Amino acid sequence: MNINFEYKDVSASKRLEAMVEEKLNKLEEKFDFIVSVDVYFKAENTSSDQSGKIIEIRANVPGKTLFAETSQGTYEAAIAKASGEIQTQLQKKKEKMQSF
Repeated sequence: MNINFEYKDVSASKRLEAMVEEKLNKLEEKFDFIVSVDVYFKAENTSSDQSGKIIEIRANVPGKTLFAETSQGTYEAAIAKASGEIQTQLQKKKEKMQSF
């Protein structure tokens, strides 16, 4: 699985990349049909402490691209939520593939 990182209005962080890689590698163990993943880190000016750190995850799987986006107060929380959303989508995709 190939993981691509992109940053918009955010400086690159090896720590965040390592955190994302750990989550995605766990998903790859369960769902071996993942081809590649694109991860986008974005910052948004908000007046709320509960949002502004945006993570987008695009998982490329055969026949489809799965997408999750979340805005949280920290990148760590955003990573956890977005990877959870992708996991749910991957589970549904796997169930559909097994039913054929």
